[in-house]
Amino acid sequence: MGTQLYLGVIVVALFATTVTNAEIKVQCGKDSVSITWTIPSRMRQYAARHFLGNCMPSRFNVLPRGEGKAEFNYKLDDCNFKRLVKGKNIIYKNELTFRPRPRSSPAAYVYPIECVYPRPTGWVPPFLDPGAGVAGGRGGLTFHMLLLNEQMTAVAETNVIPLGSFMPIWATVEQKSHQPLLLLMEECVAATTPELQANSNVYPIITNKGCLLDSVKGNSRFLPRYYSSAIILYLQSFKFGLGEEVYIHCKLLAWDPEVLSESKKACHYVKENERWELLDDPMQSSMCDCCSRTCNTRSKRGDEWESNGFRPTSVLGPLIIMDPSQQNAHNASVVSIADQG
Repeated sequence: MGTQLYLGVIVVALFATTVTNAEIKVQCGKDSVSITWTIPSRMRQYAARHFLGNCMPSRFNVLPRGEGKAEFNYKLDDCNFKRLVKGKNIIYKNELTFRPRPRSSPAAYVYPIECVYPRPTGWVPPFLDPGAGVAGGRGGLTFHMLLLNEQMTAVAETNVIPLGSFMPIWATVEQKSHQPLLLLMEECVAATTPELQANSNVYPIITNKGCLLDSVKGNSRFLPRYYSSAIILYLQSFKFGLGEEVYIHCKLLAWDPEVLSESKKACHYVKENERWELLDDPMQSSMCDCCSRTCNTRSKRGDEWESNGFRPTSVLGPLIIMDPSQQNAHNASVVSIADQG
């Protein structure tokens, strides 16, 4: 913890001296926004820590002189844009942020984004329009799961993974008008088929209601969160299905962030401390002690929330894990690795 804090202070100090040289260009479209953020070369390694609202860069390029260029191309309905009505205008507001430390820490840099449009004649806010739908407690949630590249700056461009390397798997829930929710991975397994059958041969990754089993056997772990609605599983590739198509099946859970328990958690094993640690609050890591046995299936306070949980299943793949000595012999396609729906 001390080392991470010290590193975070260094990163913040470095960013403070270089951000004045950053160049930000904003172009507001009819219903979307395009932003380019030029990042000094010293900050390229932190590209995945730059956000528009809750969105990562949709593209990241390295410029000829060494700077990085983060591009954000999103609809105004995405990335937690806030819509305001002021006089004759409709204003969409958001922030570009640099977050070198977890979500509990404030952003090191904030740049306001604003797109202003004339209010259409006769326009009324949706909640005043009797013909408009009402967002219920279960509505407006969209789940995604995809594979990032090694630098975690964009979606991976290849589905071939060298054995022993890391696969950053990013899962998120778009909440739209819903109250803030915490995204958890309840169960994840690897299989050689896109659909699981009763007799499917599987490799367990996350079991026991949020325990990252692969962090005990290997070096997998959860990375610090920057938003409660997203989680990154930093998964070390394994020998299961070596050379074959492999699919990652995950049961996701959108949950009340105030109601964590043995059955609603994200835990990984920290070898240095020889104990399980709770991702979202290490001080409450006792919730993870059950990862060495069997965790309770229901929380003490969760009964009233049980009907408000959302548990979609996402399938990521195909992935092909290759022994490096054999990888050159494999003809891999360049693909965007995202969930299969």
